[in-house]
Amino acid sequence: MTTALTRRIAPPRIGRIRAQYVLERNVLVYRRLWLIVFSGLFEPVFYLFSIGIGISELVGDVLGPGGELVEYTAFVAPALLAASAMNGAVFESTMNIFWKLKWAKVYDGMLAAPLNVWDIAIGEITWSQIRGGLYAAAFLFVALVMGLLQSWWAILALPAALLIGVAFGAVGFATTTFLKSWQDFDLINLVMMPMFLFSATFYPLDVYPPVLQAIAQISPLYHGVEIIRGLTLGVVDIAILGHVAFLVVMTLVGLGITARRLERLLKA
Repeated sequence: MTTALTRRIAPPRIGRIRAQYVLERNVLVYRRLWLIVFSGLFEPVFYLFSIGIGISELVGDVLGPGGELVEYTAFVAPALLAASAMNGAVFESTMNIFWKLKWAKVYDGMLAAPLNVWDIAIGEITWSQIRGGLYAAAFLFVALVMGLLQSWWAILALPAALLIGVAFGAVGFATTTFLKSWQDFDLINLVMMPMFLFSATFYPLDVYPPVLQAIAQISPLYHGVEIIRGLTLGVVDIAILGHVAFLVVMTLVGLGITARRLERLLKA
């Protein structure tokens, strides 16, 4: 007990990461609010059920990533799985972070303890990833029950969803540091909705006009969708590494901007 207390109050050693204490705080806060944590899962699940029951019967089979025809529900399910990971991470790393940063002044208190801005950035982004991962895991179970996972490669869909979560969590946190008021969140919704609809989520990329195809291919969600769709349909090739690299770079850039912005905002 004494040793643990000493580790908590002792000044941080150079190079030591204490992000686990930020995670611990979030677990303690949310342990009685678990329903709120899972609230964002319902939207993509409802999309999946509505597509499986109605739209899939009208559309029929579509051209999958391997050039073979696949059931429309099986085509859309991995995209909604990627969207679940994105939604969980973005919900946590935007509104909740903004409240802690601008109103509750949670991070000012953390910096008064033996924590630094990297601890806060890594801890909060990891928590955002965990929330996105919870959404993805629950959605993956629903897809499994519905028989929409067509390959053993689908076992890697959850790690892929975690990568999507950490990438969007990092960029979401970085974006939040630039927001001035709650009204600014309308701008985030303005970006999120088109990204959700036009990242090859509901249609193969080749049905889009050339301009939309080019825009879709720079969408972070598109890269996540391509990874998970390839895994769940058993179409795994070298192109997946390019999509993974995109999300890794996105994570590193978001983390770097977040740390710099926190340094400026909290130590000004």
